[in-house]
Amino acid sequence: MKLVDILSDENLKPALVIGNGINRYNSTKADGNNSWDKMLLELWEKHSVSAQQMSAPDGISLTEFYDALDLTKRSVEINLQKEFCELMSSWAPKDHHISISKWAQSQGVPILTTNFEETLSSNITSDITHFDSKSFTDFYPWQSYFSDHKVHDPANEFAIWHINGIQRYSRSIRLGLSHYMGSVEKARRLIHKGNESRLFSGKNVDEWSGYQSWLHVVFNNDLVFIGLGLDTTEVFLRWLLIERAKYFNQFPQRRKRAYFVHANGKPLPTGQDLFLDSVGVQVVHEQSYDELYRTPWVLS
Repeated sequence: MKLVDILSDENLKPALVIGNGINRYNSTKADGNNSWDKMLLELWEKHSVSAQQMSAPDGISLTEFYDALDLTKRSVEINLQKEFCELMSSWAPKDHHISISKWAQSQGVPILTTNFEETLSSNITSDITHFDSKSFTDFYPWQSYFSDHKVHDPANEFAIWHINGIQRYSRSIRLGLSHYMGSVEKARRLIHKGNESRLFSGKNVDEWSGYQSWLHVVFNNDLVFIGLGLDTTEVFLRWLLIERAKYFNQFPQRRKRAYFVHANGKPLPTGQDLFLDSVGVQVVHEQSYDELYRTPWVLS
């Protein structure tokens, strides 16, 4: 099975889940630093009172590395989230960004992205829409999206949703382990708290507490992961996949598929294979990055 086969399968109700791989594809020196690892290292060298780091050392995840920087920065006045956003200020969409978002728009397919910058939506609109402006918070803009129209059903309409925060709202940016634990707690409340309004009650599936957010897509669409590692640093996404698998075990008639598409020539670590299989994610191997970011959006 190939990505192009998944995208053309009429039995699926797909949603794209896109990571930073899309920004690193065909990038050049002129594009500047588009590696989150290197961007964090740049902030470390600028603000940490600890020894200079050429790379995140063994024994610490990238999310924990951010927290270590936050704890050891030279001044409490330093706003790391804001500075991280400023490092992305010059990022611009390339042809493959436009092709993917145009394909999703034409097919009515939602996009969830873990990226902060707005390269995917820039050719669609610069205006952000909030499901409920009165309840909007720039800390967790989970009900906010970019689209060419007002969305009523997130699972069945095109929109671009930012899972881990949006560049224009620097407080929303999720970088550290403590940030992701906050996201887990917020999602847990939406999924499990309440009576009939909780997702796992099985009732009013279109009226549960997270219906007007990107969370609704996670539990109601066939997910296609592109440009993501889905490794142990993806704490929040992995937790969501566990909850998604539990939900489908409880309500098997609602089960949706998920695909992890990658073009790394190396086989996945045994533990990652085990995890993905246990949460119902099928691994799809492509021969080149062109088959992730270029070819399928023309052929499908």
